[in-house]
Amino acid sequence: MAIRTIREIGDDILTKKCKEVKELTPRVQELIEDMFDTMYATNGVGLAAPQVGILKRIVVIDTTGEDPHVLINPRIIETDGEQTGHEGCLSVPGKTGVVTRPNHVKAIALNEKMEEYELEGMELLARCICHELDHLDGVMYTEKVEGDLMNLEDLEQEAEEEE
Repeated sequence: MAIRTIREIGDDILTKKCKEVKELTPRVQELIEDMFDTMYATNGVGLAAPQVGILKRIVVIDTTGEDPHVLINPRIIETDGEQTGHEGCLSVPGKTGVVTRPNHVKAIALNEKMEEYELEGMELLARCICHELDHLDGVMYTEKVEGDLMNLEDLEQEAEEEE
């Protein structure tokens, strides 16, 4: 298990479409473990394989710190509602932007045993599923930001001033 380097905006790999995973090899298992280690070490709630330089359709998500999900070859099969809020990305450090996403998402994926399962999420989990699956198609949240990107520090300062 290792913490991998997160690729940042401007790196071409983040704009490429990922390939499907055909089988669960020891290298894929190691990648999944490393992705969780990397995500937790950087205080993220989701991480896609291209963010660590691997063009495979693999995502890890844990929005609570106690409910990890591995999504291999995921696809969204249902969305409902709408939510608009600030979104950030480990590949765009220190920045945030307002993005509108579905409030409810249902996805189908393979788990770490290559068994198909369904993941259904509301609010933050729904946002995270959409955000991470976008990465697999070379799309970054910055392309969907309504208005301008903000510095995270400025947003935190605004929040403190409102309190």
